[in-house]
Amino acid sequence: MAHEEGSLSADGGADSARPNGAGAAQPADATMREQVKDIIESILADSEPRSESARIKLRELVEANPDDPAGALLEHLLETRKETSAASAVPVQIGSASVHLESVDAARTVSVPVSHEVREGIQGILADKLLLTAFQPVHALPSGEVVGVEALTRFVGEDGAGADVWFNEAAAAGLGTELEIAALHCALTAAHDVPGNMSVALNLTPATSSDPRVRNLLAAASLAPERIIVELTGSLADVGGQTGNDGLGPLRSLGLRLAISASGAALVSLERVEQLRPDIIKLDRHLIEGIEASEGQRIRARAIVELAREIGAEVIAVGIETTEELREVSALKITAAQGYLLGRPSVHPLDWSAWSIRAQTEAQPAG
Repeated sequence: MAHEEGSLSADGGADSARPNGAGAAQPADATMREQVKDIIESILADSEPRSESARIKLRELVEANPDDPAGALLEHLLETRKETSAASAVPVQIGSASVHLESVDAARTVSVPVSHEVREGIQGILADKLLLTAFQPVHALPSGEVVGVEALTRFVGEDGAGADVWFNEAAAAGLGTELEIAALHCALTAAHDVPGNMSVALNLTPATSSDPRVRNLLAAASLAPERIIVELTGSLADVGGQTGNDGLGPLRSLGLRLAISASGAALVSLERVEQLRPDIIKLDRHLIEGIEASEGQRIRARAIVELAREIGAEVIAVGIETTEELREVSALKITAAQGYLLGRPSVHPLDWSAWSIRAQTEAQPAG
C-alpha cells in the first residue's frame, strides 16, 4: 500500500515518526490489537513440525503478556530473526507451503502459496516490524465531503524507518511482491471498518497487480467492487492490457476502478494515459507543491485535467498542505483532494467514522 512520511511506533500512536521508539509505550488501539491477534492466531494455527518450538514460545509469550499482544509478537519476531540468522549459512530446503489469508467473511479463505525460503526471507526483513494500515481521507471539491480513503502501510517498530525503506529493501531482496500482498491483505482487513459510503484506494506496483493472488484477495474481500480503487505506483511502461487474462484484465473483470499518478517528476505520457484509460488520475505532490506561484505547474495541471475530462476520468489532487494550494486546485475544477491540510492518515476506526459523520453534519443546512 502507499506510504507517506513517518511510521508507527509500537504503541500504535500518531503517524509522526518517533526515532528509535522513544517515549513510554501506550496501549495499542483497537485496530492494531485486532490485527496483532489475527497474526498471532495465524502463526499458532500453523502445523509445520519444524516451527513447533517457535509456536510454543509464542504461546508462552502471549499467556505471560495477556494485555500486550503486540509486545509478545514483536519479541517472538525478534527471536525468530536471531534463529533465522544463525541458520542462514545452511542451505534452505524449498518446499510447498501456504499462508491462509482470511477475509472478513470467515467462510472464504484465500490460499497464498509461499515457499519456506520466501517465508524466512520475509521474517528476516520484517523481524521487528508489524504491518498496520492507516487511511487518509479523500475530500470531494468544493463540498468537502469525505468520499473515500487511501490505504497507507505503516510498520510498527523501534527504529522509526518509513515504509519506503522497507518496501525498497523487500524489492531489492526479491520479496517486493510478497510484502505488497501482505500489506494488501492488511488493508482489506482494516477496510471492513471504513464507512460504506467511502471508496478505498489500494496501491500496487504493476508487477504485483498482475499476480493471481491479488485478484483472489480482491475477489474475496468484503468491499463491493465499485468501492475498490487500485492505484498503480511506479513505472507504467510495462503495464499489460486490460482485457483477457493478461495485465490488468483479471482485475478489471472484477468491476473495480483504476487510478494512475501523473507526476511532475516523471509525467505519464498522454499516449499511455489514453491506452490505460484510468478511472482516476492523481496529481501528486510534485505538481501541487507551490502551484500558486508557478505558472508552469498550473499549465501542466490544467492539461491533465482537460485530458481526464476527454477520457471521462476523475482528477484527485494529492498532497494539499496549504490553503493556497487548495484554492488553486479548486480553481482548476479538480473533483477531489487529499493532504495534510484536509486530513492526516489515521489508524483509528473512530476517526474514519468521524470523517463521514462530520461531513454529513457540515452539509446539513442551518436552521
